[in-house]
Amino acid sequence: MSDFTDSLEKIMLGSPRGIMLAPADRERTAYHESGHALVGMLTEGADPVRKVSIIPRGMALGVTLATPDTDRVSYTRLELDARIRVALGGRVAEELVYDNISSGAESDIQQLTAVARQMVGRWGMSDAVGPIAVLPSDGAGPLLPGVSETSDYTQRLVDEEVRRLVEAAHEEVTRLLTDHREQLDSLAQALLSAETLDAPDAYQAAGVPMRQQEPSAVA
Repeated sequence: MSDFTDSLEKIMLGSPRGIMLAPADRERTAYHESGHALVGMLTEGADPVRKVSIIPRGMALGVTLATPDTDRVSYTRLELDARIRVALGGRVAEELVYDNISSGAESDIQQLTAVARQMVGRWGMSDAVGPIAVLPSDGAGPLLPGVSETSDYTQRLVDEEVRRLVEAAHEEVTRLLTDHREQLDSLAQALLSAETLDAPDAYQAAGVPMRQQEPSAVA
């Protein structure tokens, strides 16, 4: 079973890189990943945290693995908002702890921006734009069934709504991590000591009760 687990982690997270982080980078990475993990633990609709690590893998200096209890074929507005907040958790943690930011949130920002744009432009989750598709599907041209050439005004409106969604999420995550700063510190220190925390140890270090697994449906 341990071999299967190692193989799955290599596929999902990437292979460990044999590099040594400087103490300052190692601490910043611990707070960054703790921010992701703690926001995930405390946010309704977020996927349960499965593992947190500051061992560099692939192109990342650390990873937070969160997966749903069951397979999903669609996401609710609550779950998508949670994805944006969790993605912001690392960046906000750095802002709170260091009063400064780094380039380490690049992939997080790309991910949350993509989610917010699809919410606004494809999934009808913006009151300002309404339940209409104004962005094409990934890899498709601008002319699709139900999607016509959009005006400059509509494109600006989409950009404004995306910014509004992300800024509101940023404010909420900042309040959340500020209110739970001691738990953020505790989780980061546990990561610095152990380097990798499985779900039970991560939730315990953060002082957050683990969620009960959702029951699977049976025929």
